[in-house]
Amino acid sequence: MVEADGLAVDTLSGTGEALVIAFASVGHDSTRAPSPEFVGTATAGGRPALFVSDASRSWGKHPGFAAALSKAVGLMRQRHPVGHILTLGQSMGGHMALRAASVLSVEVALAFGPQSWLDREGPRWQPWAARAAPITPPPPAARWTILLHGLDDDRDQALGFPPAPGRDHILFPGLSHSGLVPHLKARGALAGLLDSALAGDRRRLLRIAASAGGRLRQRLAT
Repeated sequence: MVEADGLAVDTLSGTGEALVIAFASVGHDSTRAPSPEFVGTATAGGRPALFVSDASRSWGKHPGFAAALSKAVGLMRQRHPVGHILTLGQSMGGHMALRAASVLSVEVALAFGPQSWLDREGPRWQPWAARAAPITPPPPAARWTILLHGLDDDRDQALGFPPAPGRDHILFPGLSHSGLVPHLKARGALAGLLDSALAGDRRRLLRIAASAGGRLRQRLAT
């Protein structure tokens, strides 16, 4: 494990050259560090993975963020070759997965419901938003960035991300911020999305997303 003042990166060895880095969301208890997420999906087939938890809820602005990630990836490279990296996360974890691509050489960033801004005044993200510095949409630094948002309550967050080259933005009418990932899991789509992203198979990824109710942003009136 790599630790830096509340930021923790757990390493899990595996086989294969693809490394998945999964970032935890804010969790449900502001007095405790968030628990690792996407464990089963990230490690499917024996893949090596890193699991990042930020007790400070900094949305990737923790001062030790870059150093901790680089150190953890370096430790993993000492154990076996790392051919390419996929970052993954939901909500705050999704925002961190996007921000990590500016720190590491990331092939694919897969973000579910990432925030493009934080409402410091409203109750939705309290008490966490009050602790965080203001955020803006991270640039699409990964070679391929995939954003997925439920439109029921995340429309404004989704529209805060401008269209950009190398970015696919998939919107899900009728789904909420908290309901998107459980819906994808229940439909058996989550694992397929990750596998397609790792393989660079955009056509398959879009087909799987569409089967679960997702539509490319440019094809859906928002």
